[in-house]
Amino acid sequence: MLKYFHIIKFLMTHDLTKLKEFWEADIIIDKSFKWRRLLRRLRERKREGLQNYFFWWRLANEMFLNGNISQHLTAKRIQIDLVSKYNIEIAFGARIGKNFIIGHYTGIVITETTDIGDNVTIRQNTTIGRKTVFVEHDYRNRLCIKIGNNVDIGAHTCIIGDNLSIGNNVKIGAMSFINKDIPDNCTVYTEKTNKIQIKSL
Repeated sequence: MLKYFHIIKFLMTHDLTKLKEFWEADIIIDKSFKWRRLLRRLRERKREGLQNYFFWWRLANEMFLNGNISQHLTAKRIQIDLVSKYNIEIAFGARIGKNFIIGHYTGIVITETTDIGDNVTIRQNTTIGRKTVFVEHDYRNRLCIKIGNNVDIGAHTCIIGDNLSIGNNVKIGAMSFINKDIPDNCTVYTEKTNKIQIKSL
């Protein structure tokens, strides 16, 4: 119950403009934001077995970045529950645009130095991580992995770098390793070869 006290206090005392915009795009989808619409859609998704991951992650992320110490700790507890339930670890501080879609909820890791645009799809067992280990947590002045709008990322992809940029309208094939900048409007994949050897009896 204490968790919900801190959540309600945060919702009542902070500017929720950004949160409402994200919830409208991610959860309500087809109508303007109203609290009753949000709650109804969350209930519907729960009955249908659909995930409510982004409702909780976006709330916890805002609480972690902008809340007081108690809200900060509550956000960490929410994150622990989300990792346990969904097997996804999106670090606090990551900037994720509207209409972010995860194809299958398993094995996703995204570092806090990631800046993702709108209409991005990511699939299972994908890692977006930094090359350099940071000692301090500075979410405003940092090396960054930037992913543009309308990007489709295939399963089992690894994107690793510091100042790395992936453009708009990019498709990344499954099982790709990305450590270089990718320009707008292209398809990229890591070449793979299969060799089948049949043993004679």
